[in-house]
Amino acid sequence: MNDAIASIRSFNRFYTQLAGVLDARFLGSEATLPEARLLFEIAVNEPGSANALQASLGMDAGYVSRILTRFEKRGWIIRDRGTDARTRPIRLTEAGRDAFALLDARQRDAVAGMIARLDPVAQTDLVDALARARLLLDPTTTSGFSIRPFRTGDMGRIAARQSILYADSHGWGRGLEVVEGEVTTAFLHNFKPGREQCWVAEIDGVMAGSIFLTDEGGGNARLRLLYVEPFARGRRIGDALVTTCIGFARDKGYATLTLWTQAVLETARRLYTRHGFERIETAVHHDFGEPVTGERWQLRLAPPSGRETAQEALET
Repeated sequence: MNDAIASIRSFNRFYTQLAGVLDARFLGSEATLPEARLLFEIAVNEPGSANALQASLGMDAGYVSRILTRFEKRGWIIRDRGTDARTRPIRLTEAGRDAFALLDARQRDAVAGMIARLDPVAQTDLVDALARARLLLDPTTTSGFSIRPFRTGDMGRIAARQSILYADSHGWGRGLEVVEGEVTTAFLHNFKPGREQCWVAEIDGVMAGSIFLTDEGGGNARLRLLYVEPFARGRRIGDALVTTCIGFARDKGYATLTLWTQAVLETARRLYTRHGFERIETAVHHDFGEPVTGERWQLRLAPPSGRETAQEALET
């Protein structure tokens, strides 16, 4: 905890100086940083109101009122008629739009200058780190997610994240990391396009979870390495990944879809039950360095047509 606090405070001091946050004239304009932030909010959400602006930015109501008064004196805003000053719609004037356009251009130029020396990979890393920081500190900032096929670099990241998360939550260390590495390496080495796939869930470009489907032969497929990042839970990402995997298996004509999980992973087991999987085998193993009860689950898939079997579908 103390390390995290110190790190955040250190970054705040660094970025405050880098961005000139404390300058009386932000980026050489007439506005301070709070004024620039409020002007931006008006521009992108007009017509707004003092109440809405205060709630959106979490600023003191009196402070917002004083800034809006300054904006009126500069000729940047007008307020529509109304009996309550806090709810009257606020709009930018032409002078206000010019002031906003100038500030917006200067901010874009300032940020472009900060990242100009970074190559494309470094810029992607920066975007990922900033989005991850925002999601970790406030997961509610973005509600949606997307699912895409795997791409270069995903296997190592998936193996690393699952190893780290399970080491923290269940104490599974080197043994699980070996299993993760073997599964992801074998997937890449033996990948069968059109018969196998790995899907990655993302929130604002940040990896939020993944799932694999592998061809086990004889019309049987296997669901593997399902996980969801802690910051992304509660969004039904796990359900969406499992649904995607089952849909792929059905489309490709597989007769069964099996998986291996652990008895202590209650959330995952409830998820598999919701999607129709049934437990078919239980056995204690030591793959993770300590006795763990593993479970095999199976989902029987309907054949592609009423009379055509799944094996026949595979042979056509």
